Amino acid sequence: MTLKGKTVFITGASRGIGLAIARRCARDGANIVIAAKSAEPHPRLPGTIYTAAEEVRAAGGNALPLVCDIRFEDQVEAAVAQAVAQFGGIDILVNNASAIFPRGVLDTPMKRYDLMQQVNTRGTYMVTQKCLPHLLKAQNPHVLMLSPPLDMAQKWFAPHTAYSIAKFGMSLCVLGMSGEFARDGVAFNALWPRTAIATAAIANVLAGEEGMKMCRKPEILADAAYLVFTRPAREFTGHFLIDDTFLFENGVTDFEPYKMDPDQPLLPDFFVPAEGYPAPPGVAVLDLPAQPAP
Repeated sequence: MTLKGKTVFITGASRGIGLAIARRCARDGANIVIAAKSAEPHPRLPGTIYTAAEEVRAAGGNALPLVCDIRFEDQVEAAVAQAVAQFGGIDILVNNASAIFPRGVLDTPMKRYDLMQQVNTRGTYMVTQKCLPHLLKAQNPHVLMLSPPLDMAQKWFAPHTAYSIAKFGMSLCVLGMSGEFARDGVAFNALWPRTAIATAAIANVLAGEEGMKMCRKPEILADAAYLVFTRPAREFTGHFLIDDTFLFENGVTDFEPYKMDPDQPLLPDFFVPAEGYPAPPGVAVLDLPAQPAP
């Protein structure tokens, strides 16, 4: 199966994981809708929707950069309408946009709490709702959330309750929507990294430049997402996937190329269950408090 001619709507695709997924799909000749807020260059964040569009085109795809803040219903509706007008429909939705502020209860202002809920859980729900009328008409429709397996362990919530509620809310959307739309043939799955991923959030918020060396590249998630999108939607839905476990199950055995620095150990991510997702042979992460993906 190929994504040539398919339309992929990706939130937060101006950089990082979203952009990596966009580039991977573009290699097949897909149409990529880059829906993100970044219209102007930011002093601490790389790229805009326009530079992302250039990368997508260079990779072989068609690009539609759209300014879209997924907190606002009118902006989401307008972006979906423009995507359908440009490409004739939507085949795949990637709910990648996310807000992160991993702090304790007393250190989390309500403004930050609201932002995480609006972008992560509510934004995922709303973008999915607006895309669904078009996904229901697609031949092999997929919706992918960049969110973790539903492991309701206290250790994932106690250090940062607000962030965990918002992030697991995206996974709850997978749980409910995969059941609701199974008969309609729309697949809903979640994908999450075993290790920290080299993104602006790691560099600017969580671990700094030294921490970036102990990350994997966003391409590991892009390759895993591509494998999801090329599966028959009616047969592959309701799954909560960890990137390297899923890739290993599909024949990938060498994970060294995904490392930012092959000489550095890997930082673990939040939310990876202790059981059910074995690391591939030869893959090991530091035994430290996890670092979250954005």
